[in-house]
Amino acid sequence: MRPKQAPLYDPEYFRSLGHEIIDILADHLKDSLETKRPQVLPWRPPDQQMQHWKEIDHTDMEPKALFQEILSHSISIHDPRYIGHQVGMPAPTSLLFDLLSSYLNNGMAVYEMGMAANCMERLIIETLCSRFGLPTETAGGVLTSGGTLANLTAMLSARKAMASRWQGKRPAVMVSEEAHYCIERAAMTMGWAQEDVIKVPTDERFSMQTQQLEPLYQEALGRGQQVIAVIGCACSTSTGSYDDLATIGEFCNKHKIWFHVDGAHGAAAIFSPTYAHLLEGIAKADSIVLDFHKLLMAPALATALLYRKNDTSFQTFQQQSAYLLDLQQDWYNSGKRTFECTKYMMCAGIYGFVKAHGWESFGENVTTLFQHAKAFATQITQHPHMKLATPVQSNIICFRYEEEGLSTEETNQQNAFIRQAILENGVSYIVQTTLRNKLFLRLAVMNPFTNETHIEALCKDIEAYALQWSSTHASHAETSAS
Repeated sequence: MRPKQAPLYDPEYFRSLGHEIIDILADHLKDSLETKRPQVLPWRPPDQQMQHWKEIDHTDMEPKALFQEILSHSISIHDPRYIGHQVGMPAPTSLLFDLLSSYLNNGMAVYEMGMAANCMERLIIETLCSRFGLPTETAGGVLTSGGTLANLTAMLSARKAMASRWQGKRPAVMVSEEAHYCIERAAMTMGWAQEDVIKVPTDERFSMQTQQLEPLYQEALGRGQQVIAVIGCACSTSTGSYDDLATIGEFCNKHKIWFHVDGAHGAAAIFSPTYAHLLEGIAKADSIVLDFHKLLMAPALATALLYRKNDTSFQTFQQQSAYLLDLQQDWYNSGKRTFECTKYMMCAGIYGFVKAHGWESFGENVTTLFQHAKAFATQITQHPHMKLATPVQSNIICFRYEEEGLSTEETNQQNAFIRQAILENGVSYIVQTTLRNKLFLRLAVMNPFTNETHIEALCKDIEAYALQWSSTHASHAETSAS
């Protein structure tokens, strides 16, 4: 051991370093919320960033200095000018309970390794099932690591539960063409062909055209496929659009097939008295996915997977593992129902937050973010040339700069230039998406401290970069003509 290296498990070293680190993070939080840093994202191209970290790798550095180094080269989620990806702003209470989870390191797949954790998780799941209107006598579920894993698990559950329907046929699922890519990835993981994920067209609001369900279902039967599930989006990733869950539920009930709701992002609306109506019909679902790390202020990853019939969750991974788990269906050995064995104690951050601030705090956050997005969309469209892709339904805004006289391809190039310029400038952070061959700028309002001033500054930057692109484009056109 090097002389300057502190003893690895010295409680006083832990105490001293911990105080320093919390102070650093608290200062970073304060500066982020007050936008005291010049940039949300200190952009460097990948090769330059890698070179920097190679230099760090050959430099002696104390933990406190390394913390500062990591912070200074990372995007600041807590800065109100972060309006990019659907990654939420973790609340300090959740973060501290998450630290407790890391310290305890109790892999909670079996009861004795997660006694407190399995109890907290069950209480969270029971409350969620009640909120979504699932039958209390049969409903249940688990927490797992992210929406991708939760959606895969739900699809595996549907395949197992519907086995008698698809034997001798090709199982398939129906989902909106705007569904998250993890649905198709899950199908591939399950060994299905790409065409076994049947894409349902969307309307002008990018919501599923539910009138297409019946003809697509009958076409699938004619091809020798058996649709075992329909997946509703609540909401879609690109546009934040909600599918008509009530109609999808009726269709699934008619054909006796599984109804799954990918509510990783937007099912959090269930906590908002103002926006819970967007989820009408979700009580008919056989399974529901909800991320806490998006709109509900928890650190990633923390996802709930709920089942209308809890028994189905035990059948998904049923196998002989007598050394670890018996075959009895019990609530306190979560390893029977998830991929994870050493499952992270993600429930602590959620349960700790709820005990400190109440379930209603979730609803207040969702309501604020959704209302902000609607107001920001109105503000954006007051600027000439800025057009929405669709009216805002959640906290996601898609819009683009449209200059007269430009083709669709030229407008796509212009908006791609704008987004890249904003990325490299780093003062704000936004992303982009392509909808029906048109490129749009995309905002996800994840921070309740984002306000009209931040949006106005962003709009001014967009206009300046649009003019810069037009000027360069015109120069290139003149050169080509000559």
